[in-house]
Amino acid sequence: MFEKSDLIKLAKTEMPFGKYKGRALIDLPEPYLIWFNNQGFPEGQLGQLLALVLEIKINGLEYLIKPLKKIPTIH
Repeated sequence: MFEKSDLIKLAKTEMPFGKYKGRALIDLPEPYLIWFNNQGFPEGQLGQLLALVLEIKINGLEYLIKPLKKIPTIH
């Protein structure tokens, strides 16, 4: 299960490595996420968030996350 704060993390967290390093998780292409799904998501929170992004994209719900990118990040 995920928390509401995870939705903001999808909009704000950048991919830390690989071809799409620096891109917001919600902006990762679906084929890349499917590849991770087939190969195995990374351990920990990053893997959980990537799996959540894939589910959101498969179900066509990206539009719910995109506006969250505009919310200021609190440090």
